[in-house]
Amino acid sequence: MAKLESSFKNMVLVLTAITCIAAAALAGVYELTKEPINQSNLAKQINAIKAVCPPFDNDPMADKIESKLPDGSIITIYPAKEGGKFVGAAVETYTMKGFSGYIKLMVGFNADGSINNYAVLQHAETPGLGSKMQEWFSNTDKPSQSIIGKNPGVNKLTVSKDGGEVDAITAATISSRAFLDAVQRGYDAVKDQLKQ
Repeated sequence: MAKLESSFKNMVLVLTAITCIAAAALAGVYELTKEPINQSNLAKQINAIKAVCPPFDNDPMADKIESKLPDGSIITIYPAKEGGKFVGAAVETYTMKGFSGYIKLMVGFNADGSINNYAVLQHAETPGLGSKMQEWFSNTDKPSQSIIGKNPGVNKLTVSKDGGEVDAITAATISSRAFLDAVQRGYDAVKDQLKQ
C-alpha cells in the first residue's frame, strides 16, 4: 500500500474523517443513554416527592403546577392529596446563591405551611462543609438547626448570624444562606395553594 503524501490537504481530510467518526460515535452513545438517564431522573424525582410529602394517594406529577415568582423564575409545585383533599405539596425549588452556585431542592410542605421534609437534589457545594445540608437542617435533636416543622410564613428561616432562627452549617454560612433562600423561594411559590 502506498504511503499518503504528507500535505496540508491530506491532513485536513484525515482530521475531518476522524472528527466525523468521533461525532457519530458520541451521537450514538447519547441516543443509547438518553432514555435511561431520563428514566433515572424521573425515578429520583418521584422518590423525592414521596420522601418529602405527607401521605397522599393522588399522582402529584400529573397534577403539577408551575408558579412564576416576581423575579421571573419558575418553581414547580406537586400537590399532594388524600381522598381528594389537599394535604400538602412538594416544591422543586432552587437558588443560584450557593458557594458554588446552583442548589436544587425538593421541599415538602404540609397544608398548614409547615415543612414536612426536604431532599437535596443537586449541588456542587464543598464536600464536608456545604454538602452537609441534607443532614444538618433535618437534625430534629437540635431544634436551632432543624427546619422540619417550621413554617416559613411564621418563622424567620434565615441563619442566626443574620437575625434568623436557624444555625448555619459550621464554616459554611454561604451554603446555609443559599439553602434557606431556596426553601423560602419554594414557600413563596406554594403559599397561595396552602391557603386553600
